Amino acid sequence: MLIIGIAGGTGSGKTTVVRKIMEQLPMGEVAVLPQDSYYRDNGHMPLEERQKINFDHPDAIEFDLLVEHINALKKGHTIEQPVYSYLTCTRQSETIRVEPRDVVIVEGILILSHPGLRDIMNLKVFVDAEPDDRLMRVIQRDIEERGRTVGKVLHRYEQTVKPMHLQFIEPTKRYADLIVPQGGNNRAAIDILTQYILRNLKNGN
Repeated sequence: MLIIGIAGGTGSGKTTVVRKIMEQLPMGEVAVLPQDSYYRDNGHMPLEERQKINFDHPDAIEFDLLVEHINALKKGHTIEQPVYSYLTCTRQSETIRVEPRDVVIVEGILILSHPGLRDIMNLKVFVDAEPDDRLMRVIQRDIEERGRTVGKVLHRYEQTVKPMHLQFIEPTKRYADLIVPQGGNNRAAIDILTQYILRNLKNGN
């Protein structure tokens, strides 16, 4: 099994890179585990407190469960991937069943910050983008998908997203085997990644 980690700042284009890779790969060969699914369940907290959670800090993520699930997939076991809601800041009762696949892509802003997770990756990728470009994407996404106002998005960006990026995300670039500038617009890097995966599939990893 080939384990690929795709990290990068919020709004850097990680999801676009993953989607464009998946479009070129055979159906049913790849499983994707988003870091966002593994945010800790905060259902025990009042909604007002939940909305103040710093989602850009490593402590917000249940890394041990993510590592456990990847190791289970490597052993040929099916897992139940959590479903997290940004609207309620809680883990949902339903799960997503994920079957073992020849390739597992783990995607998220902080996945290269966890040593145990890095150790089980065969390839570590960091998707890079200019801060202005990332901010524009964050504003659009948070308004459309997470019901936030422009003011709230900018406040959160200044208070948590930007400082957490500088403290926890940007430094993990040094662990990357491949850095992808310009995010999802970098067709050459996406093609290189895709060919790497296809070659490993052909050779049986």
